[in-house]
Amino acid sequence: MSEVKEHCGLFGVYGCEDAAEKVYYGLYSLQHRGEESAGIASTDGKDIVCHKGMGLVSEVIKPHMLKSLKSSMAIGHVRYSTIGSSNIANAQPLVVDYYKGKVAVAHNGQLTNAKRLREEFEANGSIFHTTSDTEVIVHLMAKPLNMMQKNLSLVLQQLRGAFSLLFLTPEEMVGVRDPHGFRPLSLGRLKDGYVMASETCALDQVGAEYIRDINPGEAVYVGRDGIRSEYYCPQKQIKPAFCIFELVYFSRPDSKIYGESVHLFRKRLGAKLAKESPVDADVVISVPEGGNSSAIGYSHASGIPFDRGFIRNHYVGRTFTLPEQDRRHRIVELKLNALKETVEGKRVIVVDDSIVRGTTSKSRFGLLRKAGAKEIHVRISCPPHRYPCYYGIDFQQKGELIAANHSLEEIRQYLNVESLCYLSVEGMLSCATQPRQHFCNACFTSDYPTPIEEETKKLTERKVEGEVEKLLKL
Repeated sequence: MSEVKEHCGLFGVYGCEDAAEKVYYGLYSLQHRGEESAGIASTDGKDIVCHKGMGLVSEVIKPHMLKSLKSSMAIGHVRYSTIGSSNIANAQPLVVDYYKGKVAVAHNGQLTNAKRLREEFEANGSIFHTTSDTEVIVHLMAKPLNMMQKNLSLVLQQLRGAFSLLFLTPEEMVGVRDPHGFRPLSLGRLKDGYVMASETCALDQVGAEYIRDINPGEAVYVGRDGIRSEYYCPQKQIKPAFCIFELVYFSRPDSKIYGESVHLFRKRLGAKLAKESPVDADVVISVPEGGNSSAIGYSHASGIPFDRGFIRNHYVGRTFTLPEQDRRHRIVELKLNALKETVEGKRVIVVDDSIVRGTTSKSRFGLLRKAGAKEIHVRISCPPHRYPCYYGIDFQQKGELIAANHSLEEIRQYLNVESLCYLSVEGMLSCATQPRQHFCNACFTSDYPTPIEEETKKLTERKVEGEVEKLLKL
């Protein structure tokens, strides 16, 4: 599946002479979390310097910039927008200068009360320079009552929704997760410092040792006196609701998320899918890269051999992170090619991680048909997406979700395949080692862990008649 915009990736380093360089390489490992913009902010203990721009990490941050960013503390960010338009003003880290001095902020997630808070600030004369919900956080920090506090507790208590945050001041680095822990954030140790990252694969990239996840409702402060931790909200408000889609699709297979090996979790998804939806076939293939681990699990559980059915052009980016729908479709055509030697004359099981809008899936399965596949049986390693996500993933309009508007049979016909089956919600949750009540599965069930303000719903609603609807009418 390559049709969903990602959220963001965070990486921060404290106490290393080459902090900015390590952030640079850490962001490389998180590039899959967003290709829209990238940035690094660093401090020498007095000032904060930031370089950011539109594009990939390699396009935005050049070697000569790393020299100017040389310091012992730095944070970085890769972004795809869910709230806030795609432009340089919304690129992060966001650096502001207020009464307490300079601070840089990087955010992964989506605030569900951002619109209301912004309107309140603007009604009182505040001026916003971006359309990103992250700017609301710095306006809260600048409120007189909040500025009197030594920590961020009063600010964080006013935020709702999904937020993993990194703050950088000339004195310290701070990592925060919301009380539900929607988005991941891990803590690692280097020989001479500490690292915080959205995924553990980025820790591996810089040779950091994984210590633990930052917990829901926790703020971790790293400064000259070492590490200190505090919970900024009452214990009764901490109710884990980890985004299950991080494990199903977003995170890299070599990461550990919420204590789970992503690769092993996806293999279990595939094995469960084989038990729930068996079919006689000759070969199992995956849609790379997201379906690889689940396809291996399906093959092992079913006894049907696994083989490569698609060849991927590695010089084309992940299309779901591109802002223009037309551009995404053009790149899909360049991204994959079917391997005729694997599929010609055969009954093929295609395992993919998800179908959200369906348009790119149709073109991919068409490639298999052109390559001579006798039968195509599609197996999806998660349930159908029927409800919007308001926590930082860009399927926020129900009208864009193919499974929200069409039956399984209609989708099968649209995709032009012999059979189509999704994994059940129960089957998906049974593959996790964490208690199933610790996961958010609202995009499958509409069971939202937090109230969604009407302002947020209105902000994301729009009448959509996409390619799926047009083609289904033909």
